[in-house]
Amino acid sequence: MEFRNKGVALYMPVIIAVSIVLGMMIGRYYSTSDTENRFIIIPKVNKLDNVLNYIENEYVDAVSKNDLIEEAIPRVLEDLDPHSQYIPAVELQKMNEPLEGNFSGIGIQFNMLNDTLMVIQTVPNGPSQKVGILAGDRIIKVNGDVVAGKKMPSDSIVNRLRGPRGTQVNVEIIRRNVNDLLSFDIIRDNIPLKSVDVAYMIQDNIGFIKLNKFSATTEEEFAGAVNDLRAKGMKKLILDLRENGGGFMNAAIFIADQFLAGNELIVYTMGKARNRQDFSSTTGGFCTDLEVAVLIDENSASASEILAGALQDNDRGTIIGRRSFGKGLVQEQKPLADGSAIRLSIARYYTPTGRSIQKPYNRNLEEYYGDLSNRYLHRELEIADSNKFADSLKFTTPGGKTVYGGGGIMPDVFVPIDTVGISDYYIDVRNQGLIYRFSLKFADENRDRFSALKSPGDIVAALEKQHVLRKFIVFAEQEGVIEVPRDIKTSEKILKTQLYAYIARNFLDDNGFYPIIQGIDNTLLKAVDLISEKE
Repeated sequence: MEFRNKGVALYMPVIIAVSIVLGMMIGRYYSTSDTENRFIIIPKVNKLDNVLNYIENEYVDAVSKNDLIEEAIPRVLEDLDPHSQYIPAVELQKMNEPLEGNFSGIGIQFNMLNDTLMVIQTVPNGPSQKVGILAGDRIIKVNGDVVAGKKMPSDSIVNRLRGPRGTQVNVEIIRRNVNDLLSFDIIRDNIPLKSVDVAYMIQDNIGFIKLNKFSATTEEEFAGAVNDLRAKGMKKLILDLRENGGGFMNAAIFIADQFLAGNELIVYTMGKARNRQDFSSTTGGFCTDLEVAVLIDENSASASEILAGALQDNDRGTIIGRRSFGKGLVQEQKPLADGSAIRLSIARYYTPTGRSIQKPYNRNLEEYYGDLSNRYLHRELEIADSNKFADSLKFTTPGGKTVYGGGGIMPDVFVPIDTVGISDYYIDVRNQGLIYRFSLKFADENRDRFSALKSPGDIVAALEKQHVLRKFIVFAEQEGVIEVPRDIKTSEKILKTQLYAYIARNFLDDNGFYPIIQGIDNTLLKAVDLISEKE
C-alpha cells in the first residue's frame, strides 16, 4: 500500500534520514552548522521517538512529527514484505468493509452514465427500495448539492451517500417520464456485501458457485447456496475462485472442511514467533458426497490458495485453470490508539504436503506485482510447460499425484487464456469500455421492455430480435471506432455474448450475467466436460 502526503513530500530527505538513522545509528547523532559542531546523545530506548522529536524541534523548516510518522511507518513496513501494511485511521473502515460483509449506506447499485449517477438496482428491502427509489433513476442532488454533470468522481458521490446507520440523507432524482425533480429522505442502514456472486445449476446435476472473497459472511452464504442447489438436484459442484484475492483464512478452512473426511490436514501456519499450528477437518462436512472442481487463475490468492491447495493435496476434486497468484503469508491486524492499524505478516501458511506457495519477493513491490505481466510475456498463461518448477519444489500427495510449491497453486488441468476470436476491432472497443457503456445505455433506453423478463434465456431471446450487434457497431463508430467487417466476423461470438451478458446484468444482476457469459468461458466449459465424465 502506498500512502503519500504531498505536503510532507518536501521533507522526504528527512524521512529517508530517519530510516538511515534507525538502521545505522549507534547511539549518537552528529550535527553541523556554520557556527557550531556538537554531538547529540540519543538513548537507544525510544530511539525513533527521540529522533523525530529532534527533527521536529531543530530542523531548519517547520515540520510536523505526526506527518513524519504517517510517512515513515509505511516505508518501514514496505521493506519487510509486500503484504505488511499500515492503514491510516481514515482508510481503516473502508478497507475492513469487504471482509466484515456490510457497510452503512442507502442500498443501491449504480453506474455513471454521462457524468450522472444512475441507479441500476436497489438492494431488496434496503433503505432506497423502501422509500421508492427505482432502477433508472438519476441522482441529481445529495443534501442539496448538485452532483450530476460536474465530472465528479463516483467515489466522491458515494462518500456523500454513505454514513452512520440511522442517519438521514436527502437525494433528489430525475425519473424517466416525470418532469420535476423527486425528493427522497433516506435513512441509512447496514447494507450486505455478498461474497457469493451467484449460485445456479449449469446442468441437471451440476451446480456452479462463484465466490469473490472470503469474508465474515462467507460460511453462511456458502452453506445457503449449497442447500439451494441441492434442492434443485445438484450432485456435482464447480466452485469458481477466479479473481478471488482471499480474505479470512477461517472462511477458507470452513469450506475445505465441508469437502474432506475427518482429521485430514487442511493447512498449517508457522512463523519466527509463532509455533506450528495445524488446522484439520472435522467430521460431518456437508459436501463430502459432492464431486467438486475448483477454478483458479493468476488472480486467485491467499485464502483461495489455501482452499485449492487443501483439496489438491488431499486428492479431493480437480483444480482447473492457471497457476494462482502465490500469496502464502498470514497477516495479523493490530489496532493502534489513534484508530489506525498495522497488518503485519506473522507467519507463512503451508499446504498439507508441506508446500509454501508464497512466490519470491525481494523488497521490490513493482517487480512483485509485475510478476503477472512477466507470466504473460513468458507465455505461462498460454502454455502449461512454460511454468517451470525446480525438482526441490515437487511434492507428492497421498494418492501419488505430483504437486508444486514455490509460487502459487499449479492446477491439475491447465486451461490457457483464451485468444480465439480476438481481433484488433474487439481490442479497440474493449479498451475504450464501449461494450460496457453501450450495454448500460441500451438497458436504460429499453428498461420498460426488458424489466419484466425473469430469466437470462428470456433476455437473450428478446435481444436476438433487437439486432443488438448492429446497433453496437453504429454506437462504436460514433465513438470513433470504425467498423471492420472482417474483424467483426472474427469476434462476433465474443461481442454478442458480452453485450447480452452485460445488458442482462442491468436487469437480473449476476444471476443474469454469469449464465450468459459462460458460453465463452473456456475454463468453465472445460470443468463442465470433465466433471460430467466423472461418476
